Amino acid sequence: MKFEKVEGMEKKYALITGGSRGIGRAVAERLAQDGYIVIINYKSNEQAAQEVLKTITDAGGQGELLPFDVSDPKAIQTALQQWEEQHQGEHIDVLVNNAGLRKDELMVFMEEASWNVVMDTNMQAFYQLTHHVLQRMVRARHGRIINMSSVSGVIGLAGQVNYSAAKGALIGATKALSKEVAARNITVNAVAPGFIKTDMTADLDEEELAKTIPAKRFGTPQEVANLVSFLVSDQADYITGQVICVAGGMV
Repeated sequence: MKFEKVEGMEKKYALITGGSRGIGRAVAERLAQDGYIVIINYKSNEQAAQEVLKTITDAGGQGELLPFDVSDPKAIQTALQQWEEQHQGEHIDVLVNNAGLRKDELMVFMEEASWNVVMDTNMQAFYQLTHHVLQRMVRARHGRIINMSSVSGVIGLAGQVNYSAAKGALIGATKALSKEVAARNITVNAVAPGFIKTDMTADLDEEELAKTIPAKRFGTPQEVANLVSFLVSDQADYITGQVICVAGGMV
């Protein structure tokens, strides 16, 4: 895998939350390949984040690490402010709200803590990150926001009332925000993966679940990353407010 610098693309930054593994890692590597300087966010697994960064730089791409907990508003603001102080005159052109968390349980047994942590990680993070980054996108009159939803937020899945609620809310926010900022050449889209081979789905019975998928298999993180790559490109200038499923025909 070799990354080629895209002519005419000078210092465009893409921030990917949860970029040290799974779908986030695949997105970071793909956007680096597209010529972006990728900002890899992670919470605590620095070793994994360093491995992603090394893969990118060894292949000729550019990246940097930005650790913070996406469920902690103060940590988000501190990290973004420090980044801006170190990058005077520059801004984040692409934001991929990818970090997420599942706490699956039937609603009748669900404790409030499980509800709150899923909502905070998925929705509080969206608000804090997008609200901050959007200010500079509006001034630059250009930006791309990708919100990583899920088929759980599209069709609802038993045992995932909290996760379905959070990811469904993210879809509603995507559609509303896209209408607010379209005139500023900022697009906002949601990607809704189905069953993708990542750490998050490692505890699932892949063989049995594959039988319920028309494509008869789990997807790969790279297949999701390919869609993100298209949506943040100039080729997708006129696509905004959309929810696109990468789910092998489940939806």
